[in-house]
Amino acid sequence: MNKLDSALLAILIKDARASFADIARQLDISRAHARTRVQALVESGVIEQFSAVVNPEKLGKVVSTFIDLKVTPARLEPIANELANCPEVVSLYIMSDLQSLHIHTLTDSYETFDAFVRQRIFNRPEILFVDCKTLMSRVKNRRGGARL
Repeated sequence: MNKLDSALLAILIKDARASFADIARQLDISRAHARTRVQALVESGVIEQFSAVVNPEKLGKVVSTFIDLKVTPARLEPIANELANCPEVVSLYIMSDLQSLHIHTLTDSYETFDAFVRQRIFNRPEILFVDCKTLMSRVKNRRGGARL
């Protein structure tokens, strides 16, 4: 990665639909060179995919909740896989202590969220601890870029 690649990535993070001509104009390079650099970034795995960023509120998903679970280590992966398949779960991470899951859910109402936790989380002996917080406001959010 060099400065040109970093600048190119910044353009694509803002607008993954930017044409090679637009990229070339912004970076003062040829369209062919822009295409070659993008293809190289894709082939090297730096760019994993081009995708749309969807506004969940426009889809009626207005309740954004973050859940931290402590799980019996032997059941960590099965529970992670089960929850990851739920439509309410938009992201799920296994944390470094190897007993915690960090989960982000989007639902259309508190009632829908309540039904999700009652069905999937409550009354499960392998789930040892639950911490749950609902988003009040976004100050900064990631629209593309590193998944770290």
